[in-house]
Amino acid sequence: MQLTRTFARRGLAVAAVAALTVGLAACSGASDEPATEGSSDSLGTIKVGALPTPAGDLLKWVNDNLAEEAGLEIEYVEFTDYNTPNPALTDGSTDANLFQNTTFLETYNEQAGGELVSAGEIYLPAAAFYSEELTSLDDLAEGDTVAIPNDPTNEGRALGLLASEGIIEIEDGATNLDGITDNPLNLQFTEIENASLALALPDNDAVFVTAAFAIPAGLSEDQAILIEGTDSNYYNILATTPELEDDPRIAALVELLTDQRTKDYILETWNGLIVPVD
Repeated sequence: MQLTRTFARRGLAVAAVAALTVGLAACSGASDEPATEGSSDSLGTIKVGALPTPAGDLLKWVNDNLAEEAGLEIEYVEFTDYNTPNPALTDGSTDANLFQNTTFLETYNEQAGGELVSAGEIYLPAAAFYSEELTSLDDLAEGDTVAIPNDPTNEGRALGLLASEGIIEIEDGATNLDGITDNPLNLQFTEIENASLALALPDNDAVFVTAAFAIPAGLSEDQAILIEGTDSNYYNILATTPELEDDPRIAALVELLTDQRTKDYILETWNGLIVPVD
């Protein structure tokens, strides 16, 4: 399931010299280990799991434009769903991942007995309700069909967004349909795998799609009838393990991902659907 792409490669000659000379190997940057004290020119390689958009594109841009000056090489490990990146991080297949918010991470740790940690917030992949027929949330009518994610984190996110607009009422912390306490329009909800929600748009009056899947599907902010604000609690984080939390590669990557040049790239590329952290 994983397709590994390395976006910066060392020359074969450098690798050969590094294999023969211990001193050069220590600073060649070909190792996955953090640089030792005194070898500030190279931190080495960090493997980061992510979905292709926006995180994969973002990691590629950072690697191509900023990473070399920080002595870091980013090896992007591609995933296509939300279920596999955390197990891969837990078993050491990756050093970090960029696809989830804090709530999703906490839910994973609780359910899987994991100990993954956040190294910091990076950006908000603004989720929204989209529609092919409706032009406004006010157009929702009695019995309309609404498709939402079936994972607890994003299902709660979708229900909370509707509740914030007074469309439904929910219990505090609701993460599924059982948490709805009032549904005046008798909306008919369907729970669907997050990655498939954009495909459900023709069959529903409104569909909740996160940016990671809305962007590849060609959905735009203009098609949204209700979109999250920047005060959202669902900013994506760079996650890692407790063992790597203080690794200098992690610190360097967070710095690069929150660099002003990176923020400018995010805003120019995704036109408001991806919002860099302040």
